[in-house]
This record gives sequence, C-alpha cells and structure tokens, in this order.
Amino acid sequence: MHPYLPHLLADIKAAHRQEIPLEQEQLQIFEEEMEEIEKWVNGEDAEYTFGYYCGLESENFPPAGQLTDDEMITIRKDFENMMYSWNHGISLPGKLPVAFAYKMIMDSLNMKTSIVNSGSMHFDFCSGYAPGCIFKEYCPCLEFWNTPIDIDGSKENNGIPF
Repeated sequence: MHPYLPHLLADIKAAHRQEIPLEQEQLQIFEEEMEEIEKWVNGEDAEYTFGYYCGLESENFPPAGQLTDDEMITIRKDFENMMYSWNHGISLPGKLPVAFAYKMIMDSLNMKTSIVNSGSMHFDFCSGYAPGCIFKEYCPCLEFWNTPIDIDGSKENNGIPF
C-alpha cells in the first residue's frame, strides 16, 4: 500500500460537505434567479473550482504511476462519494482504464463549477463529436460514428435480408 494512501483517504473523507443549507434565509428575487439561470445557459464560467469548495488540491494526489489499480479504484470510489455530498458527479466511460479515470477525477478539482443545494451537477466531457473526444478509443459515442448510415437514415441492414 502506498504510504500516503491512508492520509489521502482521510482528506477525502474530511472534504465531504458537512452541512447542506436548508432554504435560504432571504428568498432570492425572481430577477436574480433568472440572471443565474441565464448565465448557466449561456455557458458563463462559474466563479470557483470544485477544489475550492471541497478543499482538496489535485497536487496532493500521487501520480497514477505510484499507485496500484486497486488503490486508484479505492480513491476514485471515495472521491465520487465525496462529490455526491456536494451534489456533484462525474460521467466517465465504463471501459476507461483505471489510471485515466483516476486522472480525470483529480482534474475535476481544477474545473470551475457551481454548487447547488437541490438537484445535481455533473462533470460531463461528452461533446457528441467522437473523433475529437478526449477519451479517444474509449469514447462511448465512437461506435455510432463508425456505423455507416444508409441514405434513408437507417443503419446498414446488418445481415437483415430486406
């Protein structure tokens, strides 16, 4: 076991959101709420990174090459549980190599986001354009991009006689 692992897992546990605010004391006026929604729809960056909110820094995570797959899986599981306490998640392809997924969760600490009290936010890296996907051959959209479509919009008959 990596000697730093127990300390890192303790830090991740400490990064869980301790208190979820109930309803705000002052109700937000309609115009302010619409302004926030408009900013989000227009893709304006949030003010702070996820690491700012949870208190973790990606620099404090050992490089993947210093950890075993089992250690990276343990860190990822605990990290995703911590994210959930902040009403956050991360969407990664199921077949992604362990080290790649580990790097993505570490990188999420440097991504700007907003914290919501109801619902959830997700870090989603899918643009729908498989050829330019950061996941390369692990992109779940790749099979759709590589399946030819007939002029009528249907997929090739795949052996169906009509």
